[in-house]
Amino acid sequence: MITAKAKFQGKLQSDEIYIKLAEGKIEKAGCSFCLNELMFDAPVSGTIYGTLLNYKGALELLGEAVHEAPYKAAPKAPVLYIKPANTINSHSRPVILPEGVEALEIGAALGIVIGRTATRLKEEDALDYVAGYTIVNDVSVPHESVYRPAIRQKARDGFCPVGPWIVQREAIQDPDQLYTRVYINGDLRQENTTANLIRPIAKLLAEVTDFMTLNEGDVLLAGVPENAPLAKAGDQVRIEIEGLGALENIVLSEGQAKEESQ
Repeated sequence: MITAKAKFQGKLQSDEIYIKLAEGKIEKAGCSFCLNELMFDAPVSGTIYGTLLNYKGALELLGEAVHEAPYKAAPKAPVLYIKPANTINSHSRPVILPEGVEALEIGAALGIVIGRTATRLKEEDALDYVAGYTIVNDVSVPHESVYRPAIRQKARDGFCPVGPWIVQREAIQDPDQLYTRVYINGDLRQENTTANLIRPIAKLLAEVTDFMTLNEGDVLLAGVPENAPLAKAGDQVRIEIEGLGALENIVLSEGQAKEESQ
């Protein structure tokens, strides 16, 4: 049984829950529930920071272009971006496919939830500042450049489902050895592991906090693996991360979303 924090729709505070992943059961306030019986809200409250090119395969895909303008060299420090508040979405809520866009990139990411103010951390102490881990779908409109901030592609409303919960740090023995799988309509479309990170979790935290403070409740994404699968309108997306459970969302066109809201 895993201890986690979850936020439920209609409630202001998070609740402590106990998860039986193999059984798909949740214990809350002494009662047992199936996952589909509960309506989750996003369990995070701080700023969400994404990390580009932190999977070895993602950097390798750039090939020789990484040595040409505007890059000129492989990143010497973490390359960050922000998923602003308007992007935050939750488990089981739809992701809207913008008009004129054929498909969306599904960015499976481990979310590192900060537990206390973190500034200039030492790598050996960095994990002590982590409250827990969650699953994040860093949704994007497909694009090529990683040089200019992809605001139009990454910062659309609802483009950052998070959850369903935050698993406490102690429940994850090694965050650098977690398998990530993406299923679309039940078919396995991507598989990777955090063992392939260029900067493992503790190193990433140390390098990021060397130049900026992370506050309690902030979330730092470990990175998105290469070859992010595409999802179209009507597709059911499921991201699994070992030890954390699964985050599920459906992709709807703007027209489908309007019909469902009526």
